[in-house]
Amino acid sequence: MSDELDALKAALRATPAPDPAAKAAAVALAMENFDRLQGSTVAPRLSRDRPARAGFLNGVRKMLSPLTTRPMLTATTSVAALCIGLFVVLPQVQHAKLPVQKPDLTSTAPQQPTAMANGPKGAETGLGRADGTVATNAPTPPATLTEDRAAVADTRDRAAEPAPARPEADKLAGGAAAGQLPSAQSEASIVASDKAEAEAAAISGSRQLAQSDAATAPKTSQPMADMPAPDQGSDYKMSGQVIGLTAPAAPPSPTNRAMTSGAALSDAFVASQFELPLVQPEPNTEAFNTAAANPVHVTAEEPVSTFSVDVDTASYAVIRSSLNAGQLPPPEAVRIEEMVNYFPYNYPAPEAGGAPFTDTVTVMPTPWNPNTRLVHIALQGRMPATQDRPPLNLVFLIDTSGSMEDANKLPLLKQSLSLMLAKLRPEDRIAIVAYAGSAGEVLPPTAASDRNAILNALNNLSAGGSTAGAEGLALAYQIAGEMKGDGKVSRVLLATDGDFNVGISDPEALKTFVAKERESGTYLSVLGFGRGNLDDATMQTLAQNGNGTASYIDTLAEAQKVLVDQLTGALFPIADDVKIQVEWNPAQVAEYRLIGYETRALKREDFNNDRIDAGEIGAGLQVTALYEVTAPNSPALLNDPLRYGTAPLAGTSGELGFLRLRYKDPGQSTSKLIETPITAKGDANEDARFAAAIAGFGQLLGHSAYIGIWGYDQAIALASAARGSDEFGYRAEAVTLMRLAQSLSH
Repeated sequence: MSDELDALKAALRATPAPDPAAKAAAVALAMENFDRLQGSTVAPRLSRDRPARAGFLNGVRKMLSPLTTRPMLTATTSVAALCIGLFVVLPQVQHAKLPVQKPDLTSTAPQQPTAMANGPKGAETGLGRADGTVATNAPTPPATLTEDRAAVADTRDRAAEPAPARPEADKLAGGAAAGQLPSAQSEASIVASDKAEAEAAAISGSRQLAQSDAATAPKTSQPMADMPAPDQGSDYKMSGQVIGLTAPAAPPSPTNRAMTSGAALSDAFVASQFELPLVQPEPNTEAFNTAAANPVHVTAEEPVSTFSVDVDTASYAVIRSSLNAGQLPPPEAVRIEEMVNYFPYNYPAPEAGGAPFTDTVTVMPTPWNPNTRLVHIALQGRMPATQDRPPLNLVFLIDTSGSMEDANKLPLLKQSLSLMLAKLRPEDRIAIVAYAGSAGEVLPPTAASDRNAILNALNNLSAGGSTAGAEGLALAYQIAGEMKGDGKVSRVLLATDGDFNVGISDPEALKTFVAKERESGTYLSVLGFGRGNLDDATMQTLAQNGNGTASYIDTLAEAQKVLVDQLTGALFPIADDVKIQVEWNPAQVAEYRLIGYETRALKREDFNNDRIDAGEIGAGLQVTALYEVTAPNSPALLNDPLRYGTAPLAGTSGELGFLRLRYKDPGQSTSKLIETPITAKGDANEDARFAAAIAGFGQLLGHSAYIGIWGYDQAIALASAARGSDEFGYRAEAVTLMRLAQSLSH
């Protein structure tokens, strides 16, 4: 064998020396062949019969075809990743002025993992690995700057080499390794302040990739700041958003290391500077019209209770919206009278030719206190036939400001208003005014029969700008005034989230403005939309002083109830300035309290003053009021009795009290009086018992001090037993909301 090697060595030494002449001849022949092959020996063919764009498309295809080679993909991936790091991520991180934590390039002590701020107590954290295990916070080996620079040079040299062919599995594994994000430091991402620091940060990521080749060496990772480490494939929640984190399929193999190292070097540098943004939730600016709960009154000291009726239902819909979102409503959003009045009841209708409404009084035991009684007062409005109602002039005043862009605001508003068009008659007329930074007429007065024109005007609305609500109100009232006619009803229907921020925004100033305009005979009703910035206080002020109603639309089903089922009641009043006054008999009632109506309280002398505004009752609508009364010598008394009480009048000892009602016919200035004695006769029906259950539900939500140990179980049982026919399922829904509130309260 050695003889053959010796012969080979001798042959190599005998190789003739290079011949310059032969070399020159070879070069000349190569240049001749190169020049000859630049053209084609085949004669060119005509191309007029080819598609006009064929040559362009072929050229594009030929231009793009070289980009599919592996070297080109490696180069473009590395360049793209480096550009993202230098021109996108790094400026943002530096702009954030995060605290700088410079790496120690000379220290030989191993780095200890930093404890996680919000991680599980006593648990080691790290990114999930492909084999299902969790990478622990192992110490990182020390390194010097010289070694790091050598590693960079070696990595760049290997990145320039063409990658050998490899199976698809290696391709997937390489891609996963190249896209792996190293974890940030415990407090903030490292920001390189000069070239050496940036290069060292990139080297650290490259070293971690190189260490993954060893099968027995565990991966190392630094815990993310203020975040628990996710398991493999788990979902990580952060600031209300869910980010899916999946571990790489397998560590990169040596065959694809050359291709991925260049991209990994850039990705490691980018990832070391990158920190997931914290998405701050929108501030909650909701404001509700509320007042302290009515106290217990001593009859001998204050025998008279006076308040205005209220047919609004907004509070119940807001409560439902909160509970369906998994939250208990804020106590200030709870107005018990609006909860009770949300439901339809089968109250006795008024007789033909009589008063526009009738009253019914029922006395029953109090569900939450066996030593007191509930006095249930019910008013039922007259429902005229559709053909008998006067023509309607309706102005849609629509808030199109930027705060209305959410799906449950302007989009739901458009759908809601379109539902009511089918209930309008041909002689009714519609106008549309929109307001944002300024107000404008979107649709001039148009016959309700021209459905396409109305729908087109609605669909063309979009949200943007500030909220000039007062300017919009002024324009809507002006157009409503121009639409007036004998025997017609004019109504402005404001659809908004109540967030007025341009022009008049103070509730008292709005109250004065709307109160002045209502004298012209144009009423104002309000539809509320959306949550987060809902200004319920402004909406209530506008509706109460505009002789209208306030409703909250959280679903299309609620729009069906308010704008379709109860359209006549919402837009056509049968009684204005309706006031209720109850005088209690001290011989039968020692103490009393009105449940709800805190924002509708009136002074005693306001009852007979026709200049004092009060609530309206629409056609077919109902009003329910509940008093809790305590008899003398009852163990439920909260106040000691007076020594010198007032003696009851003769012949009234069997009466609990005396009910007085005042109202005005629409358009009139003089009120009429209805009087009814309150006795303990009559049995409580399903309507009265269900109203009591809803009143108890409201007191539970408002944390009332007067219900004792009575709780959700009792409220659910009472409401379930009094559901009755429940044609549209409103009472069943209330029971479901009670159960939700019970679960959320624990």
